[in-house]
Amino acid sequence: MWKDSDFDLVNNRVLGYAKDEMQTLLQDWTRCIRRYRNYRILLCSVLSVCVFLLGILEYSYLYNRIPARINIRAGQEETIDLGLPVKGELLTVGSSGESNIPEGAVTIDFSKPVTLKSDGLTEYLLEIKLFGIFTMKEVGIQVIQEQEIIPVGEPIGLYMETQGVLVVGVGEFTDAGGTKISPSKSVLKSGDYIQAVNGQEVADKRQIVDMVAQCEGETMEFDVMRQGELVQVSVTPRQDNAGEYKIGVWLRDNTQGVGTLTYVDGSGNYGALGHSIADVDTGRALVLDSGTLYRAKIVGVEKGVIGEPGEITGYISYTDKDMLGTIEVNCDAGVYGTLYDKAKPYFAGDAMPIGFKQEIKKGEAQILTTIGEKTDYYDIRITGLKYDSSSVNRGIEIEVTDEELLALTGGIVQGMSGSPIVQNGRIVGAVTHVLVNDPTRGYGIFIENMLEH
Repeated sequence: MWKDSDFDLVNNRVLGYAKDEMQTLLQDWTRCIRRYRNYRILLCSVLSVCVFLLGILEYSYLYNRIPARINIRAGQEETIDLGLPVKGELLTVGSSGESNIPEGAVTIDFSKPVTLKSDGLTEYLLEIKLFGIFTMKEVGIQVIQEQEIIPVGEPIGLYMETQGVLVVGVGEFTDAGGTKISPSKSVLKSGDYIQAVNGQEVADKRQIVDMVAQCEGETMEFDVMRQGELVQVSVTPRQDNAGEYKIGVWLRDNTQGVGTLTYVDGSGNYGALGHSIADVDTGRALVLDSGTLYRAKIVGVEKGVIGEPGEITGYISYTDKDMLGTIEVNCDAGVYGTLYDKAKPYFAGDAMPIGFKQEIKKGEAQILTTIGEKTDYYDIRITGLKYDSSSVNRGIEIEVTDEELLALTGGIVQGMSGSPIVQNGRIVGAVTHVLVNDPTRGYGIFIENMLEH
């Protein structure tokens, strides 16, 4: 027989178990809520970071899509179609550099095509604002006359002498006791240009080698141009295991190579390559002292394949009769100089108007280049445009589509740099680089960027 006390005991136990289970459930529920809150905070943080990064990428994309400078032709209507959610406040810049247009008087919406026209040769300033609110950058608008140049696309030989003697690298050698030594370590640096030794100007590396050989172990003073600043350093030569004095550096005082002549203007000035001539070891643009342009002849082509860009092999004739002109400028946008009068007839072709950045369209175009004995136009496709790229010679993205050129070269090869890019009857740029992992694709420079130099 069950007694009431027995039922009470059972009920208490059941209630006790239920209470314990309920507490456990509540604790589990509380932990789940805390986990959910933590996950929610983590998810919100990740989403916030992603939105922030996407915002930076979008801002960078918009920034690079807006050219820092826009050229338009005097007396002609120019349509600019950026298709970007930005507005520009137009200012006329006077000789004082101050605006003579009231603030906010002229606002241009670049989310749709904009037509500009100015009859006078003047310069305007646009203050670009994102959504018409946030200031992004300033854009200069230059009104210039129509300009025509002769596209060339023929191989040329270049010989350049450096301004001073270039330190390619610092190394070590073995002294009479068998010890490895490096007298110039941490004193001279790769990329230095030696201007003078012991107060005497030097023009070539042979001169420095002779001065070191005759120093009799005395400390030498070097005047060095380092990143645009003239500094003086001291090096004490040491004898190697043959008893000759050395300072342990590799030097270079000249360079030569083959490239493509891009254009010649009516005055005999030319532009070539679309990029600088750089030292093969330091990778830096050579500081030019003087240079000469020569005739060159292509003797062979090595086709480009994935991972290995091809190359045009050329022969340079270093004779007086084959000298074409001077080399006066070597910069990021190319190599520039003046043709000799005797050379001008070689490049007296038909002049062609230039095309500005805003006139270039994605799609079909051509390059003018020389393969073997043949200078001809070959089909390409413009696949991308970067109006304000951080690299001046990578503003145009191109792809070779011409079957004949692909069969001959595999695409873009070394030595083709400087080949003019033509679209819609205008010269718009020049080839500058090839993609190593795809020789059919590469980059070019806007012709207006070349002409600025």
